[in-house]
Amino acid sequence: LIIYYLSWGFHMTIKPTRCGIVAVIGPTNAGKSTLVNKFIGSKVSIVTHKVQTTRSRIRAISILDLTQIIYVDTPGIFAPQRRLERAMVDAAWVGAEEADIVLLVIDSIRGIGANIKSIIDKLSKRECQIYIVLNKIDNLKRELLLRLIDELKYETKINEIFMVSALNGEGVSELQTTIATRMPAGPWLFPDDQLSDLPQRLLASEITREKVYLYLHQELPYSVAVDNDNWKELKDNSIRIEQVIYVQRESQKGIVLGSGGKTIKRIRMESQRELSDLFETKVHLFLHVKVSANWINEPGR
Repeated sequence: LIIYYLSWGFHMTIKPTRCGIVAVIGPTNAGKSTLVNKFIGSKVSIVTHKVQTTRSRIRAISILDLTQIIYVDTPGIFAPQRRLERAMVDAAWVGAEEADIVLLVIDSIRGIGANIKSIIDKLSKRECQIYIVLNKIDNLKRELLLRLIDELKYETKINEIFMVSALNGEGVSELQTTIATRMPAGPWLFPDDQLSDLPQRLLASEITREKVYLYLHQELPYSVAVDNDNWKELKDNSIRIEQVIYVQRESQKGIVLGSGGKTIKRIRMESQRELSDLFETKVHLFLHVKVSANWINEPGR
């Protein structure tokens, strides 16, 4: 019996693990961050209905049996104008370069435009596996979806086409299972309890930026950045966080503050609640608004 258990234990230790990197790329507002969050089963990327929400590469880690999948959520690919925008698009392509598999996420409602064709053309010159993911299929009639698939097969040489709804999860688990079977053999790159490589402090500023976008989507353009100005862990294990919301013009500062400070209070309360849930401890959040006319062109951004 002892020999049996020893041999069983040895057998268990030599089971091969798999690990690979999957870049999730595509045009702006195609649902990339929503899809990554659904893969992970937890929020690792902020999500809003506004385009260009994601500004940097975020690695999210998922485990299926003995396979670890590192999803790289990337900024949307578009025609950049400013320094920050150029950095965002560069970050997306760097994410694709380091991947074993690239998922090209397409908004099935918007279909295939010149931007999609340009992305496919660039991807076709790379050696990695490329899957097309048609997202938001729950909002498209079946005959239109089939017509879109036929168009993709005609326009590209990519035969791996998956249909999902990242919002409600339709088709997502099937896609992830397929991805897991095609990951290369190798050791895991992250601990099994880690969901993302995003530091807590950066995640905290991202959560607040998400709330600013959600509550000021009509009034405020993309002239907003959020920094952690002070971070202190208190004796009762709670966290005191002071953040600065940067805008480009004085008039935008008034928009963020709102009449009698009502808007920024609402942003603070929503962000504080989510951060407390996320960090599993009480968070005391304090927000300040400052004008920095040229923050969007600062190299450090």
